[in-house]
Amino acid sequence: MNEFLNGSLFFGVFISFVGYMLGIVMKKYLKLAIINPLLIAIIFDIVFLLVFDIDYSVYYSGAKYISYLLTPATICLAIPLYEQIELLKHNWKAILTGVMTGVIVSLGSVFLLSSLFNLNHEQYVTLLPKSITTAIGIGVVNELGGITAVTVAVIVVTGIFGAMIGEFVCKLFHINNPIARGVAMGTSSHVIGTTKAFEMGEKEGSISSLALAVAGIITVVGATLFSYFI
Repeated sequence: MNEFLNGSLFFGVFISFVGYMLGIVMKKYLKLAIINPLLIAIIFDIVFLLVFDIDYSVYYSGAKYISYLLTPATICLAIPLYEQIELLKHNWKAILTGVMTGVIVSLGSVFLLSSLFNLNHEQYVTLLPKSITTAIGIGVVNELGGITAVTVAVIVVTGIFGAMIGEFVCKLFHINNPIARGVAMGTSSHVIGTTKAFEMGEKEGSISSLALAVAGIITVVGATLFSYFI
């Protein structure tokens, strides 16, 4: 099986696409927050590789082409951002304050938990970029000397978890302002959270797009400073 699939250039892309489409269908009919298409795609891919005893390297040789679209897809979030430019101009102070607070809480929580569980420096810096988009997080962890593969996994888990509980948390604490909701989603769970924010509303999605970009920039500086703490 490995030899046969190794000759298929886009096998990994096809399997990933099938898993994601399965997640979309399940979410449409089950309507549960835990049914996130990306989560379903990950589970589907893992099960498929295990059942058919396919090496991850064989899968990745084709799936890696998806990652080439990561940066362009992130940049495309600037379109709804532009459409809500007036809203951003009038609320830039609140947005910036919210994003900075979120970044500090994110980095601070990693520091506290790493200290509590006695993580070494490499493990610690690996977790610092957990709340920013993968395109930026990979660059940060490479500069800090962390474990790239683990960082990617942590970023994905953070995004999925944020998308799953974000709207519930907003309802629980009666956070109804679209700007506050957008800042929370974008700062805490990056692109994956932003997709959920667009489901919550156009304003939430636009603000979330801005928040994830600003959070990424601030985290680049903040993670460098926090990296000296352990």
